[in-house]
Amino acid sequence: MPSARVPGRRTFVAGAGAALLAGGAAGGARAAVVDGPLPGFHPALKDALTFPLAWGTSPLRDFRAWRRAARATVDEHLLVERQDGVPFAPRYTGRSEGEGYTRELVTVSLTRYERVRGALLTPHGRGPFPAVLLLHDHGARFDIGKEKLVRPWYDDTRLASARAWAQTYFGGRFVGDELARRGYAVLCLDALGWGDRGPLAYEQQQALASSLFHLGSSLAGLMAREDERAAAFLAGLDRVDARRVAAVGFSMGAYRAWQTAALSDRVAAAASVCWMTGLKEMMVPGNNTLRGQSAYCMLHPGLARHLDIPDVASIAAPKPMLFFHGGLDTLFPAEGVRVAYDRMRAVWRACRAEERIRTRTWPELGHVFTRAMQDEVFGWLDDVL
Repeated sequence: MPSARVPGRRTFVAGAGAALLAGGAAGGARAAVVDGPLPGFHPALKDALTFPLAWGTSPLRDFRAWRRAARATVDEHLLVERQDGVPFAPRYTGRSEGEGYTRELVTVSLTRYERVRGALLTPHGRGPFPAVLLLHDHGARFDIGKEKLVRPWYDDTRLASARAWAQTYFGGRFVGDELARRGYAVLCLDALGWGDRGPLAYEQQQALASSLFHLGSSLAGLMAREDERAAAFLAGLDRVDARRVAAVGFSMGAYRAWQTAALSDRVAAAASVCWMTGLKEMMVPGNNTLRGQSAYCMLHPGLARHLDIPDVASIAAPKPMLFFHGGLDTLFPAEGVRVAYDRMRAVWRACRAEERIRTRTWPELGHVFTRAMQDEVFGWLDDVL
């Protein structure tokens, strides 16, 4: 989601400096940096991206072998090592009763670096329950993270912000609380920079990402590893049926949901609302990704030399997967969504599991997760878990 605080399109090279950078003496030379900003030679860079590890392009014809190779390639480009050996050491606080479910705050070690606090909702009744790892969006709003999706019973100040967010994007509904009422155990944690792990200022994102790169790490890679570990923690709870764990998210959370399904065997299904596109179709003048900042949360350097965005999501095949798009969503051009959907459906078809992937564009909607969309996701979860 774009932020009003973000500058619009800019051209960064002008006058004599532009001539020098563009090649100077050559008449009619293209600007070195064009609207977006993009390098003037960006079409050549796009043409060079052939995604040689994509299913159907890769020489690997056995799907399981391809899946292992593709996942290993993604793992390498996360720049953050696996954290499987770190004890979760959960600590539970803030217990409270909701309408048909129990609420708790849980603090866990997702990595060896720090402890992370999240909201855990458990339905009343006898488990083990199906479960949802709920992944929050970006939205250029950092004072709340997990609170965007789970009503913050523990903080009245955050409650006001959370209600406003839910009203804007979720039809006034707290998605996590609704899932718990419907019989799902729900876990939602803050990503680095949000809620208890922030608040980060919008303009600080590139500096944070740069610092992590300098330290041999990655902001997006850390988020991916933490989401993997969160799925493992949730699946390992006695109250949860480990075979029936799904990842669900909106916007950046949607990206995180299909990414976690691709990387984690603990996730049996995923629902992704408003984050899917082909890379080349996204990298066009004016697209929000070109502004930087929030893009670093979803940037694994060098991975595009091997796999396109839908290729990474396809590592999850043949798991049940749902992808929704708003036809008026300006963040993801329609052509990019079409390319991605077609490519993913082809992979599930190759696995003889095309019925397990659901893609839908809601032509009248923008970048939102409305109640109607939620109800369809909830019904789909009931069917596949």
